[in-house]
Amino acid sequence: MVDQILVVAGLTFLVMLSPGPDIVIVMRNTIVGGGRAAGLNTSSGILLGNLVHITYCAVGIGWLISESALAFTILRYAGAAYLIYIGLISLRSAAMPAGPQPAQAGTAGRSWFVQGFINNILNVKEALFYLGVFTVVITPGTSISAMLVLIVVMMAISGSFWLCFVYALDSHLVRNALESSQRVVNVVFGALLIALGARVAVIEP
Repeated sequence: MVDQILVVAGLTFLVMLSPGPDIVIVMRNTIVGGGRAAGLNTSSGILLGNLVHITYCAVGIGWLISESALAFTILRYAGAAYLIYIGLISLRSAAMPAGPQPAQAGTAGRSWFVQGFINNILNVKEALFYLGVFTVVITPGTSISAMLVLIVVMMAISGSFWLCFVYALDSHLVRNALESSQRVVNVVFGALLIALGARVAVIEP
């Protein structure tokens, strides 16, 4: 059991550090969105997406997706389209006057949460990561209680990472450095999200 925990903890930490759509959208929303609140709401949506991935992998649906070329293709094209859509929004924001955007008022927290959730659900890398964990680390002999412990470990590491990441991005040092170049940051993140979307679209099944 200890070996399984160490392997799952190591794999989760490594996958969190690897650059991907989740990191980009959290960075974008934290830096040019609504600061710490936007980053934490986006991260919460991502964590809920992780739970969805864990649930369907645990019941075997993840294996079916990995074996179905059609299901994989639909998933990656949907994910690519969403990334490009968010990227275009970021580019459009760069063309607007600097300052808070009207869309950030009222239901902003829910909007950031939904962005994080949809981005994670449509993230092929996340789907395949959890499928790999459940088919390699978690064996048929793994008890339900042990499986729950491993799930808690994965979620705890993911949640801790996002908390530290968002607080670091929202620090005075980072925010002061980027405050005067909001349009440039919007362009950079917009282009990066569009590039990620294009990359996801050409991933081979």
